[in-house]
Amino acid sequence: MVILTNYGLDEYVFNALRAGAAGFLVKDIRPEDFLHAVRVAARGDALLAPSITRRLIDRFVSQPPSTGTDTALNELTNREREAVALVAQGLSNDEIAERMVISPVTAKTHVNRAMTKLHARDRAQLVVLAYESGLVAPREARSGE
Repeated sequence: MVILTNYGLDEYVFNALRAGAAGFLVKDIRPEDFLHAVRVAARGDALLAPSITRRLIDRFVSQPPSTGTDTALNELTNREREAVALVAQGLSNDEIAERMVISPVTAKTHVNRAMTKLHARDRAQLVVLAYESGLVAPREARSGE
């Protein structure tokens, strides 16, 4: 499910993700970006509008990490933790495989096992958990961007 709306309010985004949405976009996107989002959702991945992603990251980073998430991260192997961090950077399974010098199937296995252990419904939730736990932190905006 991909949500297309005029309103990118945080609570709308959270409710959509909790309901199982794989995408959340605001209506000012180009038609080809919407088609891309539908294809991303159809293959089981998640996509949020960049403005939404930035705001959610800022909101989660400003809150103290959840101890429940920290404990759950302890259940992950080092390779699973590494894969989660790469998912949070927006990398695909093929890109994760390349970075970790493993096969794409093994990368997908690491991501899926991490999702199971963390009770994440999809990659979007995995990204949120990675930021909430402090496993990854947002990069500082570079001047000129």
